[in-house]
Amino acid sequence: MISINDLTVSFGGFTLLDNINFHINDRDRIGLVGKNGAGKSTMLKLIMGLQVPTSGRIMKPSGLKLGYLPQIMEHAKGRTVMEETMTAFEELKRMNERMDEISLELAERSDYESQEYHRLMVELNDVSDAIALQGNEPPEMQAERTLEGLGFRRNELDRLTETFSQGWNMRIELAKILLRKPDVLLLDEPTNHLDIESIQWLEDYLQDFRGALVLISHDRRFLDNCTDRTVEIMLGHVYDYKVPYSKYVELRKERIAQQKAAYENQQRMIEKTEEFIERFRYKATKSNQVQSRIKQLNKLDRIEIDEEDLSQIRVKFPPAPRSGDVAFQVKDAVIGYRADDSAAPVSVPAGRKNAVQSGNAPAAVSETGRSAAPVPAPAGRKNAVWPGNAPAASLPVDKTIQSGNTPAASLPEDKIVLRNANIIVKRGEKVAFVGRNGEGKTTMMRVLMGELEPFSGEASLGYNVNVGYYAQNQNDVLDKNDTVMETLDRVAVGEVRTKLRDILAAFLFKGEDIDKKVSVLSGGERSRLAMARLMLNPYNLLALDEPTNHMDIRSKDVLKQALKAYDGTLIVVSHDRDFLDGLVEKIYEFGDGKVREHLGGVDDFLRRKRVESFRELEIKAAAAAKASSSTAPETKEPERKQQNKNSYREQKALSREEKRNANRRNSLEKRIAELEEKMKEVEAVLSAPTPETDIMELTRSYLELKREHDEKMEEWITLEG
Repeated sequence: MISINDLTVSFGGFTLLDNINFHINDRDRIGLVGKNGAGKSTMLKLIMGLQVPTSGRIMKPSGLKLGYLPQIMEHAKGRTVMEETMTAFEELKRMNERMDEISLELAERSDYESQEYHRLMVELNDVSDAIALQGNEPPEMQAERTLEGLGFRRNELDRLTETFSQGWNMRIELAKILLRKPDVLLLDEPTNHLDIESIQWLEDYLQDFRGALVLISHDRRFLDNCTDRTVEIMLGHVYDYKVPYSKYVELRKERIAQQKAAYENQQRMIEKTEEFIERFRYKATKSNQVQSRIKQLNKLDRIEIDEEDLSQIRVKFPPAPRSGDVAFQVKDAVIGYRADDSAAPVSVPAGRKNAVQSGNAPAAVSETGRSAAPVPAPAGRKNAVWPGNAPAASLPVDKTIQSGNTPAASLPEDKIVLRNANIIVKRGEKVAFVGRNGEGKTTMMRVLMGELEPFSGEASLGYNVNVGYYAQNQNDVLDKNDTVMETLDRVAVGEVRTKLRDILAAFLFKGEDIDKKVSVLSGGERSRLAMARLMLNPYNLLALDEPTNHMDIRSKDVLKQALKAYDGTLIVVSHDRDFLDGLVEKIYEFGDGKVREHLGGVDDFLRRKRVESFRELEIKAAAAAKASSSTAPETKEPERKQQNKNSYREQKALSREEKRNANRRNSLEKRIAELEEKMKEVEAVLSAPTPETDIMELTRSYLELKREHDEKMEEWITLEG
């Protein structure tokens, strides 16, 4: 369908893509991978025709519909969410208008044997087929369903797009792309601004998508579930694997090992050849041989290897000082923002002036309907600790954040984010805050840090708790005059000083990067640097707000392993399921102004949410059926008696069928749980294999388990539906 032929892209003497070739076929599911700066986003722009290659060609059939979601885009203004989304159907509207025009013209013609009449009939069939591909569901319903899947509430669809953040506007653009039903989807980091439930919805959508998909993502699970082919861009070349991402990682290790062996052999040959040339360069009897060897070296295709391999890098957080049994607790708290836009600071209770928190940060991210006025850090919190800013200290025992004087009932409804919130995080626990964007996760983090105080109820840190906080906005945390290395070197003490380069490499800073000034770093690079600096001081509570947003998969793996080994308390806001899996043992779900506790990992949580969603659909269907029956016209008595008899037989048969379905569902649920447990066991072995591990056999076993799991899950979903 799309053919990339001998493609080269160069900038000022640097070759980004070097004579690459590959094809995108109908129904392909391609994960485009490679380290940052390898040329992945450039490849999508080339396919779209937004960038011109230095040489080579991209062949596309005429009429091919492409849907492209870049990482950065301009957003429309002046329309509501629904109005902007409905622009996705402009082509459908034009097709319907054209079909009406053709139908009218055909009705007025009588030259049935003419070429023009035949041409119009062919065009009518083509347009009719194209309209049929859009489905029978009304456009308004399609738009509403897609927007809700991507996280919008129905009462938000009439709001202007400019009242939403960039992340929410990205969701609108994504909805428009999906609704156009392109032949090929080109998605550049589509999950960056999505929450867990929206990611799950998009994943389900893409699994059913009938066109081709080329996907760039740093979400391992998303790649595994949405793709079955992996194309790697490395050092300007393309390596094509007909497998999902996780299997590609294993095959890549084998390829790199082979490349290294070939590289070492070639280097030995080059060294011997150069020695021969130097030794006999000036001997007349050897001049022909010397010239032959020189030509041989000049023609040699030098082997390159990717030296960036983080698999052996192991970094760890310093040991956590012991804290009280409870690290953080919220009791019956009502939490929100001041009604006035000035958002005056809240007074600091006595005994709280040494609270360890992030008082230096601008409150750029709020969650009251995605655009609320921030409350500055209370005065007197000058001893705040940002990542790496201060050593651990013994803090006052009294850290209770007292409730404010304003009664919750008198506050405007849209300023209250959470009601009757209860959270308890004990020493050593690792918990996650999850939920749709705008439901209060970051707000709760600000309460933890003392930047916000509850309108009523309590929020308190435990005894001797020393918080290391990573916020989404890190721009004002770092000294812009320092270099990358100086940023870490200024705060590092003890043995960790010997590992600064390893820590920086884990967060993608290597070579000349470590000498760059902070002022020239991108937002993503500054965020990664702030996370690296967080690893230098002995905090006993880490509060991390979306720590993986700007990391590639290997960097996330390094951070995850460090957090798993960390002996302190962890509270993390994240939408990355693979990152959370095996890391946290408790979930707090934020939604509809409430906080709900879920014991277990992220997979347990998502499984329960899926079951809840199906039950909600059942309830809605039952309510709709009841409403339909209540509005049915009355029937005569004899007819009613016959209907009752038929109804009784139908109910009896239905009851038997329901019992069979219920038994089958129970059986399926047990088997699904068994399969998931076995899959976790295999994943654990594959994540840390020994020399004796038969990776190929385990992989085959895992794929067989996953195949059976997917079949059982599909049957269960059918029964539930």
